[in-house]
Amino acid sequence: MIDRIYKLNNELDGSIFLFGARQTGKSTILRQQFPESIYIDLLDSQVKSRYERRPVLLYETLKDKAAGTIIIIDEIPEVPQLLNEVHRLISEKGLLFILCGSSARKLKRKGYNTLGGRAFPTFLFPFVSTELADFDIDRAVNHGMLPPHYLAQNPWRKLSAYIDVYLKEEIKEEALVRNLGAFQRFLEVAALTDGEMVNYNNIAQDCGVSAATVASYFDILEDTLVGYRLPAFTRVMKRRLVQAPRFYYFDVGIANHLLHRKDLVRGTTGYGHAFEHLVIQELYAFLHYRHSDEKLSFWRTYTGVEVDAVIGDARVAIEIKSVEEVLPRHVKGLLSFGDDYPESRRIIVSLDPFNRSVNGVEAIYVYDFFRMLWNGEIV
Repeated sequence: MIDRIYKLNNELDGSIFLFGARQTGKSTILRQQFPESIYIDLLDSQVKSRYERRPVLLYETLKDKAAGTIIIIDEIPEVPQLLNEVHRLISEKGLLFILCGSSARKLKRKGYNTLGGRAFPTFLFPFVSTELADFDIDRAVNHGMLPPHYLAQNPWRKLSAYIDVYLKEEIKEEALVRNLGAFQRFLEVAALTDGEMVNYNNIAQDCGVSAATVASYFDILEDTLVGYRLPAFTRVMKRRLVQAPRFYYFDVGIANHLLHRKDLVRGTTGYGHAFEHLVIQELYAFLHYRHSDEKLSFWRTYTGVEVDAVIGDARVAIEIKSVEEVLPRHVKGLLSFGDDYPESRRIIVSLDPFNRSVNGVEAIYVYDFFRMLWNGEIV
């Protein structure tokens, strides 16, 4: 049994929504960390049917429980009518709820009660390196970090089923799009832009829809936690900076499958893109789990000089290279960044196992970088 680093009991100052893409392990972590709780599984068709017919049944069943009792409702978007009863039980009886689901989009879109600040949103991500005693960078780059996929000997069929069932069906249904073919094409084109700057007009031409429609598609992927746009660093300095965001699917394995990247080996372009995605994925999860106020962004000038990740207001700048030997030419972007932001800490993360300074830039082996990150030695 793998112990997840995110301890939800630390979040229980009140009730919470726990959101996360499917198969991140939400149900597992809830059963592990709250074994004595009252657990209501709305994926059970009989349970779901009863509550759909009579949402007040929830109130009737729980109204006599002691204040502070923890109740988990798994997949609350399946019966969102229950949120009115949850609201009553929180307000009148002092019960604590953990409300689990893939995203809040369905609740917001249909105008259901989101409890008006009485339950705070939290998020679960795929595995992170520190959760895995035998973490293998090459396996992670190829398989991704979703629990069923990382642990599988051959995740390709699992990834295919995940994408067919989840991305191509549930997300399409959630999107309420008329042109399903265009949306499916969009999913593939979005993978082609994974880790790249988003150009809505170019993507619109590839998909045969308007730029505004493409922007709404990206909103859907973000709202359903399937992907996120990494903003450009925008602090005004002497250089003119790119403003367009970059896009990443929430797990590198998803991007690999949509791009037909398989059996990636070190030294190839595909491995390099997937390696960068994985490090960004780890940084993104870390900042969310630590509830950091410092945002993750990237830096790029109009002349093409760039840094893959910037944490906070130029506090830490990180270049990500899958090279096995860091050379001075690999840190040029960080040196340019340092010219504008000399107070910043500059790091290059790579497959080079010899940690050292390269022209004043810290070169850190990826395994050491992940360990230092979760030990609080980077941020």
